[in-house]
Amino acid sequence: MLIQAVDDDRSVLQRWIDQLGAETFQKLWRSFPLEVREAYAYDWSKIARPKQLPPPGDWLLWMVRAGRGFGKTRTGAEWIRMGVESGACGRVALIGPTAADTRDVMVEGTSGILAISPNNWRPQYEPSKRRLTWPNGAVGTLYSAEEPDRLRGPQHDRAWADELAAWSQLEETWDMLQFGLRLGDHPQALITTTPRGLPILRKLENDPTTVVTRGNTYENAGNLAPSFLAAIKKKYEGTRLGRQEIDAEILDDNPGALWKRAMIDPHRVEHAPQLSRIIIPWDPAVTSDTTSDEHGILALGAGMCSCKGEPEMHGFVLEDGSAILTPSESCDRVASLYQRRMANGVIGETNQGGDFIEALLRANPKSRGLTYRGVHAKDGKRLRAEPVVALYEQGKVHHVGIFPKMEDEMTQWDPMNQVESPNRVDALVHGLTELLVHPAPPSYSSSRGSGPKFRV
Repeated sequence: MLIQAVDDDRSVLQRWIDQLGAETFQKLWRSFPLEVREAYAYDWSKIARPKQLPPPGDWLLWMVRAGRGFGKTRTGAEWIRMGVESGACGRVALIGPTAADTRDVMVEGTSGILAISPNNWRPQYEPSKRRLTWPNGAVGTLYSAEEPDRLRGPQHDRAWADELAAWSQLEETWDMLQFGLRLGDHPQALITTTPRGLPILRKLENDPTTVVTRGNTYENAGNLAPSFLAAIKKKYEGTRLGRQEIDAEILDDNPGALWKRAMIDPHRVEHAPQLSRIIIPWDPAVTSDTTSDEHGILALGAGMCSCKGEPEMHGFVLEDGSAILTPSESCDRVASLYQRRMANGVIGETNQGGDFIEALLRANPKSRGLTYRGVHAKDGKRLRAEPVVALYEQGKVHHVGIFPKMEDEMTQWDPMNQVESPNRVDALVHGLTELLVHPAPPSYSSSRGSGPKFRV
């Protein structure tokens, strides 16, 4: 692994501004002809910060491991544009965590490929074909880490992998990409990601053919809203989450956390077996607007597993639908997830506004036929979590894919020093308690909608 070190982290443009002063620079800039200003605006070598430019050397993988707002997307889009314009690549793979991420961020986003391309070099975009075609015939194809098999067969000479740490089928997708990255004399890949403590990230970083560029959020302060910077500084600076999301550190498990990644990674699976019961555990946020904490919304299942010999009931984490939502949006998401997963019921925590949330859920048109049960948490959070942690230690809980935010919360929450537990963790504990710690009688778990009458 080589680490890109840049002493002067300012762009050429910023150095001009520093030397002339902002007011003098603006007067001089306005005096230039429009075509000159437009040409300069698309000259990435002038306006990029040095860390956003590809490093020298005979590397195969460039990893930009940086905090939120660093400019990772712009870096990736410009690297692709530079390669296509220079003729260094002609078959490009663009891979995001989901199809929507690839489309909305990497291609159509405010810093995506379409936005940073000049009019005379903007690719033709065909969303239905998942394809970009540049004027010189170079082709870019859009992929999703949720569908690694789409990478089985196509060949590429350049690849941009965005937010690798959030890929649900990380290893399989990366392997399929590597098998197809074989065109040309020197195929290369770029990873732009906020880091997480995943083994494959550490492995890629330590590869001798990898160059790593590290950066933090504050390096791009000139292009970020002051309110955003003030908010993240107030809430996250000095915290473990801030060290990861702002400073882009790869953190080991919090020593005080109940869960360790070693309890999760060895038991991760790609597919769940036939499940006898599926529930939607729901931990509503305390406040009632979109500035609140996240609503914890998961899909969990229970099914027989013969992983350790005799068949026994195991738990499976199927989906994380948690987000910052209004109460009505949260109810809509819960009801939609219930219907899509054909779940047996919804388990909602009633400690915070439970009656109000339940009333909203009952009023949602998608809740017809939905089975709901409210649970009131009487014990302390650590006491409630410990039996669920024991299930993880015994290898009786399997994550179907990767759930980066939930797994971060699990391995960072220290109940001795953090009074409030994250909403995803609360939902996980309620759900697995319902499925495995204190399972419902067979009449409730045998088929959808059976058991106690908590019908909406």
